[in-house]
Amino acid sequence: MTAPEAGRGIGNGESSAEMTTTFGFPRDTFRILHVSTGNVCRSPITERLTRHFVSQRLGILGGGLIVESAGTWGHEGAAMEAHAETVLAQFGADASGFVGRELLDEHVIRADLVLTATRDHRAQVISMGHSAGLRTFTLKEFTRLVNAIDPATLPPLEEGLVMRARALVRAAAALRGWLLAPTAEADEVYDPYGAPLPFFQSIGDEIHQALDPVVTALTGVPARA
Repeated sequence: MTAPEAGRGIGNGESSAEMTTTFGFPRDTFRILHVSTGNVCRSPITERLTRHFVSQRLGILGGGLIVESAGTWGHEGAAMEAHAETVLAQFGADASGFVGRELLDEHVIRADLVLTATRDHRAQVISMGHSAGLRTFTLKEFTRLVNAIDPATLPPLEEGLVMRARALVRAAAALRGWLLAPTAEADEVYDPYGAPLPFFQSIGDEIHQALDPVVTALTGVPARA
């Protein structure tokens, strides 16, 4: 899996010849953008856990997947919260080199999939335009939709991780409106900012449980027992 340079991942100097889609996505990459409020708690945890789980499943074969994050009120240039680093360490994930950033139009434009912590974040991303509606979900919403998709209907990994990932997003978007959350709160990951470590750990567990089926669907490889 490709990590954005210095925790940022925007403007890495791809030439125009490498761009192939309306939004300027490179031919051989798929970008996931995680969004929360400050980009120091939830979205850093989600970003780094996604990278960790993809690496566990695919190793260098996950190189076409770029995972990054930003905040709607992002603490530009800030490190992630210390408790967030602790949570990542407990999962064996790497927290080093992270730099917080504020959500910009270019982040949304370049993303193939946007996963937000809450419905409000989702609404803010969609309101930015850029045809983001069909590729923006809350994390838990996307998990619910992914769980309803038959993996056999997705391209096998042998046909390419990027092709499989884009097919998964299209399939999830097609199911939206049919598979509703039991409650509005079911699609939320609450903000642990300023909370004690045990609450951060509970949020980390929530994120882990939501991410596991998503990464399995993206890669076609289940988590190790």
